[in-house]
Amino acid sequence: MSAMTPTADAPRSPGRPRSVRADEAIIDATLDLLAEGNTIEAISVEAIAARAGVGKATIYRRWPGKDALLRDALRTLKGGQPELSGRSVRDDLMLLLGAVGHNIDPRAARIMPCLVPAVNRSPEQYELYQNIIEPRRELMREVLRRGVRAGELRADLDIEVTLAMLTGPMLVQRMLRWHPDLDEATLPEKIVDGVLEGIRPR
Repeated sequence: MSAMTPTADAPRSPGRPRSVRADEAIIDATLDLLAEGNTIEAISVEAIAARAGVGKATIYRRWPGKDALLRDALRTLKGGQPELSGRSVRDDLMLLLGAVGHNIDPRAARIMPCLVPAVNRSPEQYELYQNIIEPRRELMREVLRRGVRAGELRADLDIEVTLAMLTGPMLVQRMLRWHPDLDEATLPEKIVDGVLEGIRPR
């Protein structure tokens, strides 16, 4: 993970990290344990603390429990939210779609496939997964709503179905490498242009 300047002397609200180094060590330990094949259910706060070289109390000062820590750790795999220009629905959708299934941390290739069974069999892990992806999904919703308000997209647009139409092909290609001849560099543009043909005003 990228180095960050420690801010241990800065005032903090309750529950916030007092040491950026400890915060990073805990996140890294969590991701390392997942990347080694440990299931979400099997990983304990004790194991994370031991791997990070901190006490359990240090973790609980930062996160209320394991699920909150896992949510934050998994979010770091993708990095921050894309910065949208707000000028073009097409350009913003292409930028958001380019981030679907793309992770900045190489551990993601080992972690993400292992999460699918847990998400399918556990309501708690499904909720965790939804909490992770919902902010990015909402960002795409807002782009589509903006297009409807501006008259660029159909007034009767089904936002949720359009989200699935946009993200589904990209996710399948990146997660399963479904078609070896598809160029992932140009795929977001082709998907967006194909979907836009059907959702523009008639």
